[in-house]
Amino acid sequence: MSGRRSLGRDFGWLWAAYGVSTFGTRLAFDALPLIAVVVLHAGATEVALLAASGLAVGALVAVPLGAWVEIRPKRPVMVAADLLRCAALLSIPAVFALGTLGLGQLLVVSVVVAAADITFMAASGAYLKSLVPREDLLVANGRFEATMWTATALGPPLGGVAVGVFGPMTTVLADAASYLLSALGIRAIGGKERQQCQEDEERRGKERQQTSPATPSGLRMSDLPAGWRHLLTHPTLRPLFLNTILVNALIMAPAPLLAVLMLGQLGFTPWQYGLAFAVPCLGGLLGSRLSRRLVARHGGHRVLLTFGTLRACWPLGLAFVGPGTSGLVLVMVVEFGLITCVAIYNPVLATTRLDLTPPDRITRTLSAWTVTSRTATAAMTALWGLLAALTGTRTAIAVAGVLLLVTPLLLPRRERTPQHSTTG
Repeated sequence: MSGRRSLGRDFGWLWAAYGVSTFGTRLAFDALPLIAVVVLHAGATEVALLAASGLAVGALVAVPLGAWVEIRPKRPVMVAADLLRCAALLSIPAVFALGTLGLGQLLVVSVVVAAADITFMAASGAYLKSLVPREDLLVANGRFEATMWTATALGPPLGGVAVGVFGPMTTVLADAASYLLSALGIRAIGGKERQQCQEDEERRGKERQQTSPATPSGLRMSDLPAGWRHLLTHPTLRPLFLNTILVNALIMAPAPLLAVLMLGQLGFTPWQYGLAFAVPCLGGLLGSRLSRRLVARHGGHRVLLTFGTLRACWPLGLAFVGPGTSGLVLVMVVEFGLITCVAIYNPVLATTRLDLTPPDRITRTLSAWTVTSRTATAAMTALWGLLAALTGTRTAIAVAGVLLLVTPLLLPRRERTPQHSTTG
């Protein structure tokens, strides 16, 4: 077997920056709701409002940013997003030290971080396509996926210990520091993208000359929905987009209900609950390593169809979780199967999405994808909270699982030849 393929020094810096910021984020998992409960003594309604509002408003703010970033060099935008997230998070312990921390401050930070997250993800996707040869995109996305699941397995347990020993502000400071380190890592990458950005801007400028005048910022209102227009008119991306948005929302929406079920009704301890979701993350490492091999053997379309279907089959099992060791094992098995399938599917999806999107629309397309995903997840989470109040926690979890079983019908059934249009 050949050794690990080298994608170059610049990718190494990008990967390192992604790794440190992802670990910081997972270390500070649910830090803002935790601070709201422990420090500000907020109730369940206030915490839910904080989570949903920050996600939704941040996504709304990110909509025009996607078009704005499209015509600019991506690396400075990524550095700025990292520094903005760092500054926003540092404001929490600073205001706390002054004795004036309130829910309003947490909401503002939540909105800023959410908008910067979406902007960073969109810019980094476009930058990755300019940094890595097309044939290596799946390898790069697989490494990001493995890093994400490693951080997910290690971060929350270590963060819980840090909060218990040093207090609730510890993980916020660590997360802020991780964004600063990420910015330094991205700064260390050589600048190779300016020429491509200028070419993209010139091409978009020629398109604008035939339509409406540009605004002083170089943007038109018609630039804003261009990402959605590309996703919804592309014969392959449209079903993948609709399927992924619905699947992610139906997986994430019942997550708070499962916490209530396990920690409340079934009597699991917090460490058991954390263990139930940390151990299955090993499936993420397995899946991310298998992804490229499966594509090489069976082709990307078949992998997307097969594992896009399989990932929808697992969550229904969570409705049957019982107390004791057997219940804990059931959660681990279900989550391991789900995460393994997701970790195989996601790198192939990310690579397909980049491959089927022209360079001058990548940022807007990725922004549209992320904005839609986060907004749909926030809305579905609120809806499932209402459903649980009407039908019961276990029933609401089961309904999400049943609905997931029909989502594979949205996957593209046939493989199509990539179409690289360059018109807006």
